[in-house]
Amino acid sequence: MITEKISCDEIPTPITRIGLGTWAMGGAMWGGTDDLESIETIQHAVDAGITLIDTAPVYGFGHSEEVVGQALAEGGRRDKTVLATKVALEWADGKVHRNSSPKRIRKEVEDSLRRLRTDRIDIYQIHWPDSSVPIEETAEALLRLQREGKVLALGVSNFSAQQMEAWSSVAPLHTTQPPYNIFEREIESDILPYALEHKLIVLSYGAICRGLLSGKMSRARKFQGDDLRLKDPKFLEPRLSQYLSAADLLAQHAQANYGKSLLAFAIRWILDRGETMAALWGARNPSQLDEVEEAFGWKLSADDYAAVDGILRKTIRDPVGPEFMAPPVR
Repeated sequence: MITEKISCDEIPTPITRIGLGTWAMGGAMWGGTDDLESIETIQHAVDAGITLIDTAPVYGFGHSEEVVGQALAEGGRRDKTVLATKVALEWADGKVHRNSSPKRIRKEVEDSLRRLRTDRIDIYQIHWPDSSVPIEETAEALLRLQREGKVLALGVSNFSAQQMEAWSSVAPLHTTQPPYNIFEREIESDILPYALEHKLIVLSYGAICRGLLSGKMSRARKFQGDDLRLKDPKFLEPRLSQYLSAADLLAQHAQANYGKSLLAFAIRWILDRGETMAALWGARNPSQLDEVEEAFGWKLSADDYAAVDGILRKTIRDPVGPEFMAPPVR
């Protein structure tokens, strides 16, 4: 049973500190997907007590939202769910660009509501900052949607601390969604301190670093088609061997000290950073959710965090962040 949850005054349903991320369910950039399996996974997550489901229009160019909408429409699951989606990316001919203009936002919210089969979005997030549109103008556009009841809580994704501060001068900010995991920690310099100080709910994406922290990744794993890991610097040698060596040592630490899997340890590492921390877990089939409960009922110590830092220093000589995923500006 998932007992660790976060409350948000704007949302009637408490947010579980582990959420289901649905990027891969869109099919694009992850080597394809199986819609029936995706629907089964979403429904299994909700039935198991996970309330937070995170998606975005750009995941499969609308397909992920459609799959999520279909899954939640059955069995009254929508009303048990905190549904988070995003806005302000547009696409044409398979190419994605940032666009957080009020006109784009107004079009996208109606499209997302239709695809998701719902009358409101619980958490509506600007997917990436758009330097061609003032942040205050974008914030005002979302504030209008909130006043209309189309969205409940307002959030941003991939924003700096300075950009979040600019937003907050115009509209309330409830959540932030940065990339964050044991291997990708750039937000610790300013974004994470800002979020924790202002009690923002932090929806950490990439919690198991695209599988590197799953405990199941190996050098023999082959990726097909448009899978983004074919271009991810972490999955290319010599870095791949370095990150897998680190994962092996982290798994040994988790087992020796807690009897836990690497995946559960990686999730716990995020959650224990602060009481408003949540982790998005990109499961693609129901069995991948079996380890959810293993991440609850225990906590890491300061010694564990120091041990993790020591392992990374020992194994990863050429670290790299998640920058390769950023879409181009207009």
